[in-house]
Amino acid sequence: MQINANSLSLQAVNFQMMKVFARKHALNTLLAQKKEESFQLGLVPTMGALHQGHLSLIQSALKDNDCVVVSIFVNPTQFNNASDLNHYPRTLEADIKKLKTLSSPNIMVYAPEAEDIYGTTISKQSFNFDGLEHQMEGKFRPGHFDGVGTVVQRLFEIVQPNNAYFGEKDFQQLAIIRKLVELTKFPVKIVGCPISREKNGLAMSSRNVRLTDIEQTHAAKIFSVLKTTKEKFGTEDATKIKEWVDQQFENDPILTLEYFEISNELTLEPIDEKQDKMKYRAFIAVYVREVRLIDNIALN
Repeated sequence: MQINANSLSLQAVNFQMMKVFARKHALNTLLAQKKEESFQLGLVPTMGALHQGHLSLIQSALKDNDCVVVSIFVNPTQFNNASDLNHYPRTLEADIKKLKTLSSPNIMVYAPEAEDIYGTTISKQSFNFDGLEHQMEGKFRPGHFDGVGTVVQRLFEIVQPNNAYFGEKDFQQLAIIRKLVELTKFPVKIVGCPISREKNGLAMSSRNVRLTDIEQTHAAKIFSVLKTTKEKFGTEDATKIKEWVDQQFENDPILTLEYFEISNELTLEPIDEKQDKMKYRAFIAVYVREVRLIDNIALN
């Protein structure tokens, strides 16, 4: 049975006991029937190409909530690279099969087309996230976090969850979304969940499927560098550590370093010197050909 969002009607499609919605009206109609005073609704926003990291988010949400909506939507407004958008994997049928392995009747899938999210005009709002948007990803992906803020705000408006779950692999995005809730006063609790990793340490990502086996093996170096960074952070200053990281990628035949930063975990601003009672985190972005991988690690 081939499933895609274009074939879904206004009603839910029952895909082997899992309800899949293409339209917010049908989703909201069913949710309205379920909601009671004590009803807890979770939301796990994804762009599909689900992997074990996504499933772990959903499992956390299932523990906390009576029902979980998993959105599967490749959001065009957060891509500043048209090639990246065009090549982003779209695997709805496979995603639903993976969700089915969780064996829960309390999962609903919202897999809309862009028009159901944005209406007839696909555009993004402009946000002021108190400078969080200008660090790291913001420097290299102009407008990215405006797109993220726009789509997450729309999903909150559509689903109206009590709790929403995001992975710490996109730690800057997690900070941005927490700031979005603070700015908009949405009555939703944001839950950050630990990074899920492959056996070799590579952070799980939908983009990993675009890597060859050799590239995936070599990309384990990214986490290895982060772990060594954490060890060095106890005795060396941030400038020397950054110089060391640059050297690790200088002549690498497969990995190209885009950025490495040691930042204040609260403001995300890069640091030169450590201060007492502050939390710090190392952030990295690396290219394998045109495939962009990000990761991070808490340092203290």
